[in-house]
Amino acid sequence: MTAVGPEAPDTAVAQGSQTLGGHAARQLLRLGEIAGLSGADCEIYARTLVEALGTVAQRPLDLPPPSLSFLSDDHTPVEFSLSCEPDAAPVLRVLLEPGAGAGNLIENGRTGLRVLREMGRRWGFTTDPLDELADLFFPASPEGPLALWCALELRPGGVPKVKAYLNPAASGQKRAARTVRKALRRLGHREAFDALPEGDRHLFFALDLGDWTEPRVKVYLAHHDLSAAQAYTLSRMDGGPGRAEIEEFFRIVAGPDTDVDSAGPAGVVGARAGEGAGGGGEPRLVRRPVQTCHAFTDTGTGQPSGFTLYIPVRDHARDDGEALDRAKALLGHYGIDPAPVLRASAAVTSRRPEDGVGLVAYLGLAHQQGRPPRVMTYLSSEAYEVRPPTTALPVLPLSAVALSTASSPGACTASLPDAAAVTGR
Repeated sequence: MTAVGPEAPDTAVAQGSQTLGGHAARQLLRLGEIAGLSGADCEIYARTLVEALGTVAQRPLDLPPPSLSFLSDDHTPVEFSLSCEPDAAPVLRVLLEPGAGAGNLIENGRTGLRVLREMGRRWGFTTDPLDELADLFFPASPEGPLALWCALELRPGGVPKVKAYLNPAASGQKRAARTVRKALRRLGHREAFDALPEGDRHLFFALDLGDWTEPRVKVYLAHHDLSAAQAYTLSRMDGGPGRAEIEEFFRIVAGPDTDVDSAGPAGVVGARAGEGAGGGGEPRLVRRPVQTCHAFTDTGTGQPSGFTLYIPVRDHARDDGEALDRAKALLGHYGIDPAPVLRASAAVTSRRPEDGVGLVAYLGLAHQQGRPPRVMTYLSSEAYEVRPPTTALPVLPLSAVALSTASSPGACTASLPDAAAVTGR
């Protein structure tokens, strides 16, 4: 990856360019200002994003998405997020799929690895931990909806923190748990797998690369039909969130009518009273699962030092106006100024929040030892499509749940409204 200064603008970053790279870069420039980054840093990071996307950055937006990426509902291979905690500036992050547009998962993974290694050479960090796991996550015949995602946490100075996201089911869903166990052990976390709670599926295996004070290894799990009371039991970190805190998080994000003790607000099957399952009403509802993330930093204890919950708020709101109201309430609950998040939503799109749903994709609550709780707001780039507002929650046949083991995003989209519907994103 070639270092590019702000004085040498890329055509895809230039204002008025109707390309995928231009669209995402302009969003990043506006979001960077909200996060307190300098203009020079924003320009560097915009170019970094364009370079990491490769040739698909020059793809005109009037063409379909370069691939059926399940990183977002409309298959844009870019997602933004703001991580917020009290009395601190928000931290802007961008998640992207460097191999978007590749003809297959093998090439997708090779492209992603090449981009990460180029970043390592550019910013002086090693990809050795990732290379040690190559045989586990990049097999000869990979399966699943992704090969590699890359996240950049944008800091002042133009050098980001870097994270890699891998697919535990690359060798098949039935081998995902074994893959996670082997990967943890290779990285020195020999007891970590036994500390993980039960989950319905291993979603991601993530690594911090480069300049981190305490580099983390993270395991993401999907949990179908999860209640707040059940979610509270999933934390394995010392000093994690209490039951009352988790229940309040569920109520705020999923709505005031959430039943936190029975069918969870983000369960695979959740029906309002009198509906579905012989109730004579609408079919039962199928939604994305709640996600948990378990972060490990200490190889000696085997216990996680971090625990995060993610709820797909877009499945529980009529439109993005309602989703933003919930984000505002959640931030206020933790004493965090909601203004940057509200400004960020306007920086990503010019449409009214009430005119669609999905701009605010997830709301997350993170606990990490030695830090106050953090609230994360995930914003979709919406380069290709805006989902219309809903008058009722998404309805899918229960048989669609079987598609969660599909070997490619295309297989998922055949019967679902988006590639993420049963895969956890």
